[in-house]
Amino acid sequence: MATIAVLSQKGGTGKTTTVRTLTDVFRRVGLSVLAVDLDPQGNLSDYLDVDPEATPTIGDVLADRATLSEAIHADVVPASLNLAEAELALGGKIGRELTLKRALRSVRDRYDLVLIDCPPSLGLLTVNALVAADWALLSAEAQYFAMQGVEQATGVIELAREALNPDLALLGVILNIADMRTRHSREAFASLRTHFGEKLLDTTVRASIAYAESAERAQSIIDYRPDLGVDYLNIADELLRRLTLPGARARLADLAAEIAS
Repeated sequence: MATIAVLSQKGGTGKTTTVRTLTDVFRRVGLSVLAVDLDPQGNLSDYLDVDPEATPTIGDVLADRATLSEAIHADVVPASLNLAEAELALGGKIGRELTLKRALRSVRDRYDLVLIDCPPSLGLLTVNALVAADWALLSAEAQYFAMQGVEQATGVIELAREALNPDLALLGVILNIADMRTRHSREAFASLRTHFGEKLLDTTVRASIAYAESAERAQSIIDYRPDLGVDYLNIADELLRRLTLPGARARLADLAAEIAS
């Protein structure tokens, strides 16, 4: 099982859409994927159509009121507003940074991948995700302060690696909500490339209102707008290559051909 923490320094970078869509793509190519919503806003839970009254949630797991297995609903561990309370409670707990890592051990044999949607901040919940993860995937928006936000996030990754999780590695950086026809987006991409080199994914995710529309309709962007969904198919291909999952890449190529036909 490989665990990927998807994070950003702030909201509005397309992070949750990334987790939602990659979960969908990876499942379509035959991988068993557990999606963990670690954001108190619970947007990923909504996007993946989890009953808003579903219990227990990830907040209950972190507060030791439930096991992770009990909190899985159709391969999603949902979040609710009680997650904010759980984060406060974690602050006074010995070994608080290891809570999620310990919880995930019970499902290691059940999934190929775990995708964790981190909150749009770099606090204790995000640290828990990074300590539990094998990989960190950064989402950056194509705007002026993109580099600053990504540098702050990489700083937290380094702290987690040095203090608690020496095996944590940066899987990649995704430039989201981009319009590469504009100089602004091209400059943001060039800045990230200079700093991160090959860690920056070649594929950028185009900005479009269609992502919000597909979420409202509870449809994957792959089905709602395949012409835009191809961005995430290409991102999935890059990630599967880095994760060394050639069988899944081959199935992804078949999926891409099917969607294009």
